[in-house]
Amino acid sequence: MQNQELIIERTFNAPRELVFNAWTDASQLAQWWGPKEMQMGNISLDLRPGGSFHYSMKAENGFEMWGRFAYREIVAPERIVFVSSFSDKDGNITPAPFFDGKWPKEVLNILTLTEQDGKTLLTLKGWPINATDEEVALFNSQQPSMQNGFKGTFDKLDEYLAKQLITQN
Repeated sequence: MQNQELIIERTFNAPRELVFNAWTDASQLAQWWGPKEMQMGNISLDLRPGGSFHYSMKAENGFEMWGRFAYREIVAPERIVFVSSFSDKDGNITPAPFFDGKWPKEVLNILTLTEQDGKTLLTLKGWPINATDEEVALFNSQQPSMQNGFKGTFDKLDEYLAKQLITQN
């Protein structure tokens, strides 16, 4: 099964360093990461190749899920390479809490930040690794849903960055 790379681009009206910091500081990630309907809970961040971002999110109905990024490369302020996974509270990789556990357990992500006239172009590329053909096919079929989900998350990031710019001025 051929991976279809998920590609998301978004321009933020903020300098690249500010956007990078929003991705690399635990207190900032807590303000915007995740779906709009979820609230961040526990967070730990060890920002280095071999380190991780481990977090929980909780819905209003009490549903809680955990996730993690395993960092492979960090080049400030332009690039972060990480593997995202669902996890348990101890950071162990687990099946996703949806699609009967058939979602890929690991998705390799390359986040690139490019400064353009004081704004930042964010490019996120992702694809399953160590996945079965069935998991890859499911990932490929869900790209419109993932685009929509990241739109909501990046809307939150946009609002967060706008507040940061007001605070700085």
